[in-house]
Amino acid sequence: MEYDTQIKNRVKRIEGQLRGILRMMEEQIDCKDIITQLSASRTAIDRTIGVIVSSNLIECVRMAEEKGESSDDLVKEAVNLLVKSR
Repeated sequence: MEYDTQIKNRVKRIEGQLRGILRMMEEQIDCKDIITQLSASRTAIDRTIGVIVSSNLIECVRMAEEKGESSDDLVKEAVNLLVKSR
């Protein structure tokens, strides 16, 4: 799978969030604020995982259909990846 600029930018934003959290820890910011930011980072990571899995699934299903193959196993694998990521 080829990762487009949009997906890469998502990861870069997450990286920035995590650096911000480290800076907050070094500045001894209240733990409630740090937890809030960690939660936001986790949500961003979960959404990025979803985007990657769905994009890959669309690509794989399209290729399977072109070959006349069943895409059932591909869908199951994508669901397993999403479940495993939680």
